[in-house]
Amino acid sequence: MSRLPLIGVSACIRQIGPQPYHTAGDKYLKAVVHGANGLPLIIPALGEQIDQGTLLASLDGLLFTGSPSNIEPHHYSGSASDAGTLHDIARDATTLPLIRAAIAAGVPVLGICRGFQEINVAMGGSLHQKVHETPGFMDHREPADQPLEVQYAQRHAVHVQPGGVLAGIGLPEEIKVNSIHGQGVERLAPGLRVEALAPDGLVEAFSVEGAKTFALGVQWHPEWQVRSNPNYLAIFQAFGKACSKRAGQR
Repeated sequence: MSRLPLIGVSACIRQIGPQPYHTAGDKYLKAVVHGANGLPLIIPALGEQIDQGTLLASLDGLLFTGSPSNIEPHHYSGSASDAGTLHDIARDATTLPLIRAAIAAGVPVLGICRGFQEINVAMGGSLHQKVHETPGFMDHREPADQPLEVQYAQRHAVHVQPGGVLAGIGLPEEIKVNSIHGQGVERLAPGLRVEALAPDGLVEAFSVEGAKTFALGVQWHPEWQVRSNPNYLAIFQAFGKACSKRAGQR
């Protein structure tokens, strides 16, 4: 009998009262259930305390989520962050090596927002720390003082590149996406293929060339109301299909 694929979801460290907690956003977990038809399992941000080999052997896929925090810039030889920038050292120590190991092991991977940036950094790329202050780029941040429905509303088009993963799952040449990020790809890592571009030329999606299975990163948030947006849903369904295939082989 076929079983639901077990999909790991990256956690962040959050201080709640006097103690740290490992947290994952509700919308990502529900998108795994309703979009990828999988069973979500939160992966704690424990870094080297996790046996990655055992973990990857147990999983059918990995979703690397968005987060309010940014990757520490020393991971891509970037300049020091501005004072007050939110970082998550434990998450960096967990996700960056886990991404490399998952891709090498043929575990399906989907990276969203911070997760997208993590894939780029893990594979050797770098980031703009403030896209809105970088000449030639527009402001990709959300209106933070507005309700979530406004923050996650479609903000700009992205141009899907021909011959890639997104085109292959049926996305049209241009789609509208939300935009909720201050950082973005500066130097694309070797071995990553551009899948979609914003009107200002910023890389909005990429795939991993030569990957054994589904390995995609998107800068926008397809998990948001995934069932009501056919383009967002197509991404999660393709990810889920790859995870189901791995589940059937294990």
